[in-house]
Amino acid sequence: MIETGEILQTLRMIQEENFDIRTITLGINLLDCSDRDARVCADRVYEKICRIARNLVKTGEDIERELGIPIVNKRISVTPVSLICQEDPRPIAHALDRAAKEMGVNFLGGYSALMHKGATLADERLLASIPEVLAETERLCSSVNVGSTRSGLNMNAVREMGEVIKKTAELTSDSDGLGCAKLVVFANAVEDNPFMAGAFCGIGEPECAINVGVSGPGVVKRALEAVRGEPFDIVAETIKRTAFKITRVGQLVAREASERLSIPFGIVDLSLAPTPARGDSVAHILTEMGLEMAGAPGTTAALALLNDAVKKGGVMASNHVGGLSGAFIPVSEDIGMIEAASAGALSLEKLEAMTCVCSVGLDMIAIPGDTSAATISGIIADEAAIGMVNNKTTAVRVIPAVGKQAGDRVEFGGLLGFAPVMPVNRFGCDDFIARGGRIPAPLHSLRN
Repeated sequence: MIETGEILQTLRMIQEENFDIRTITLGINLLDCSDRDARVCADRVYEKICRIARNLVKTGEDIERELGIPIVNKRISVTPVSLICQEDPRPIAHALDRAAKEMGVNFLGGYSALMHKGATLADERLLASIPEVLAETERLCSSVNVGSTRSGLNMNAVREMGEVIKKTAELTSDSDGLGCAKLVVFANAVEDNPFMAGAFCGIGEPECAINVGVSGPGVVKRALEAVRGEPFDIVAETIKRTAFKITRVGQLVAREASERLSIPFGIVDLSLAPTPARGDSVAHILTEMGLEMAGAPGTTAALALLNDAVKKGGVMASNHVGGLSGAFIPVSEDIGMIEAASAGALSLEKLEAMTCVCSVGLDMIAIPGDTSAATISGIIADEAAIGMVNNKTTAVRVIPAVGKQAGDRVEFGGLLGFAPVMPVNRFGCDDFIARGGRIPAPLHSLRN
């Protein structure tokens, strides 16, 4: 039971500290829609999504109005398309985008392939279609898993994804490479992630499920203001208590949505997801701990503390915690990260170090448009190796800004924000990427 005191604290978080439920994401299994004829498959996909998700947005709006809790996004994730499409996946892509518009959701994730150990013909067809599809659709998101702790890294897929990202940037250059903002490359991708652009409904998931992603960097920062100068033991305890309160609200919203839609409750994702709005920044939590700016020495340690404390507090507030759960550090979506990158406090290499201890990876980073496909693949390989060795999810979402150089700026608008174009190491890795094959899994993958 949620007590009166908790309700009052929640109201304060909403009114003063930018607290919101970032997303209600409905996962839908599409395996039964498969057909050799891509157009038949597309029709089945469209029909099933519209049937199951028809009340999703209205239910979210009703809960938002009745409880007074902002629910920013209503989204859908589906079975990776390469698993249901045996021929040309493009008709299915357009059916998914059409269904997303019809249902009124802002994004639909699952134009995805799982290639951590190798590729099927369907995977290869889907990869080849990604640039065109992301240029032609509005709400569809794509992801590819290229490695895992158990299987190692598929370097053939890593090489291909560098080329796919490069081409996607070129085809969407009129919008500063917006297509790349809807494309994520994973290692150790999870099946119940409610956040875009990497959400998909994994094959271990039920027929459908409600997954909720919470947010609250502003709430955490405000809580830390009350313990300024105190030892880190107190900092950690303060974050834990705050994460507990945030997650309790997420649990409430998830259960309400589940009951009203008659769809099973899946998970609450504890991730602190920032926005470009001032007062809603993960970077500003780090500066509240005593750093002059995100990226200064001590940043990785501060982020490690934050990520761990968020998980420890959140896991006590919900029976089912999942997704990515921790702290996100997307550059364009976090005003503090934007400021740090613009000031030169954050480099690509420092961000890579930070990803060793946080939820995901190199996220929403604009890079010069003339960055080669091989260099992008090298960035992906480095990040995937961190995930593989540390048995955690890592990802890369970089945007080559066509016609722009380091120091220029790209604009995406809304939650995707804006970002400075960051410099990339000028030394090449072409011969390394050209080798292909697989990087073997680490020894600790042999756990049976």
